[in-house]
Amino acid sequence: MSKIRKQHMTIHWHDIVQSDNSVPATEATLKEKATLVGRIGLMMLSVGTGAWRVRNSMNKVSRCLGISCSADIGLLSIECTCIDENHTYTQSLSLPTTGVNTDKLTELELFMRDFPEKAGTLSVMQFHEVLDHIQEKKANYKAWNLGLASAIACCAFTFLLGGGPVEMICAFFGAGVGNFVRKLMLNRKISLFGNVAVSVAASCAVYVITILLAQNLLHVSAEHQAGYICAMLFVIPGFPLITGGIDLAKLDMRSGLERISYAILIITVATMTGWATAMLFRFQPADFQPLEIQTGTMILLRIAASFFGVYGFSLMFNSPRKMAFTAGLIGMFANTLRLELIDLAGFPVGIAAFLGAFCSGCIASVVKKKIGFPRISLTVPAIVIMVPGLYMYRGIYYMGLSNVADGSIWLTKAILIVIALPLGLVAARLCTDSNFRHCS
Repeated sequence: MSKIRKQHMTIHWHDIVQSDNSVPATEATLKEKATLVGRIGLMMLSVGTGAWRVRNSMNKVSRCLGISCSADIGLLSIECTCIDENHTYTQSLSLPTTGVNTDKLTELELFMRDFPEKAGTLSVMQFHEVLDHIQEKKANYKAWNLGLASAIACCAFTFLLGGGPVEMICAFFGAGVGNFVRKLMLNRKISLFGNVAVSVAASCAVYVITILLAQNLLHVSAEHQAGYICAMLFVIPGFPLITGGIDLAKLDMRSGLERISYAILIITVATMTGWATAMLFRFQPADFQPLEIQTGTMILLRIAASFFGVYGFSLMFNSPRKMAFTAGLIGMFANTLRLELIDLAGFPVGIAAFLGAFCSGCIASVVKKKIGFPRISLTVPAIVIMVPGLYMYRGIYYMGLSNVADGSIWLTKAILIVIALPLGLVAARLCTDSNFRHCS
């Protein structure tokens, strides 16, 4: 007897619409208007943006259609009630899983920008057809492309954390294979625990094999084993961490707590898998050997590494190359500023992270006005490279060995940085976005 895998049923939006194309959306029934509001919110949620942006989009559409909307938004679900005079229509919508797609986010933002002008001319069915086109848009990159993007990002990440050429090369291969495996598992709808654990184990194993081959064939020192942590940093959940913090700042408590819990879950699974792999191969985290590089040269190398690191992470979020290039330019300035504030000015890591994120947010606001890319599609990749994945791993590793003193130090540093990053973006939005600055 064959096994039947149950799948999340697709909502047939077109079957709900009864009006023909001659009736503009503003004159449609409440049920038809509500389905359009709900679908737009669900699609915005599916591409990884925060609850505040989802609610803002639903409210904008509702106002244009002459109705009111009250929505409760989580990580995977939306419960919303649309109100038209004395009538109400309530929907409960959900997603099978969450993810990030900055390309579709850009398309949805363009859709929202033009919606007020078209609400009085296009029908609800015609709007659904436009949304069909956006929803069916294929990913920009295949699994091997994303593996290469991850390899480039983690290779650059390794240098920024203090690793040398040997660690960078090994992390390149480890992260490339790990994210390639993860993408294949995501295509097969493998659950969160499975794809994170297997992909992290694959990346760490490839790093171990590569470094052992280098030791035996090229007589590379065993001290380069410390870089295996960098090979697993492609799983860092930057989007939910940052959007969760922004949601909390806007008092979207449900969404904020769910997103941060989701991020903590990924970090826990990844770090525990890395810890188990390290125990198996008898590797242990250690400080990288100091790089004998002059200050000026180091700054230039950090600028280059920050650019390629952010560029790689942005491609992993399905950003078009132009958007990824723009995010890379923002990130190379903001991250280099953060690192130099720590090394040259002696700033605490939390304050430096706050200032780096603040600068990233301010620059992205200017770029959004000039080019039109969504702000979050530029800022999150630019500051994901600041997320302290190495600190998180070391904290879990030492805790696993019952070394509470060292573990708590690393975890404290990680928590301070993770708190500072969304606060920096929130401060930038408060300074540059009047809509965000006011309650709505």
